[in-house]
Amino acid sequence: MINEAQATGARQSQACKIIGLNSKTIQRWKYNDNTHDKRLNAQRAPKNKLTDLERQRIINVANEATYANLPPNQIVPILADKGIYLGSESTFYRILKAHKLLNHRQRSKPCQKVKKPKALVATGPNQVYTWDITYLPTTVKGLFFYLYFIWLWTFSVEKLLAGRYMIMSRVP
Repeated sequence: MINEAQATGARQSQACKIIGLNSKTIQRWKYNDNTHDKRLNAQRAPKNKLTDLERQRIINVANEATYANLPPNQIVPILADKGIYLGSESTFYRILKAHKLLNHRQRSKPCQKVKKPKALVATGPNQVYTWDITYLPTTVKGLFFYLYFIWLWTFSVEKLLAGRYMIMSRVP
């Protein structure tokens, strides 16, 4: 219909306005070249993407007996010293993670997560007591004092800051 309207002398923009299309859309339809995707945010495979054979070689090397207990940040430099380059550290990490091989790779047990201790909460006076020992230097070399701090009633901020202390002993 737009071609017919243009053939009779109408402008393309006016014909598109009547139909409810944008004139740029019509131009894209006419001069469409489907050779490549013109979207700005289109997902494209990189030109240097590893082949399946190269990916399998990285997995095989990481699972060899000499490298089985080493993380990729140690495998890649060892291979580089031998003059072998299979991929970067991040490539090793990415491939091992994709195949679920990126977990504890050493013979020792993995580190256990330590739970944070439960916080003490004082809701009234005389519920929580704290103390501290500090070494105080003197002007005489090798002579220092123990300073024992005893905080009572940590519920009260003023008493916590005031803190009672006394020098208990002198150590030569």
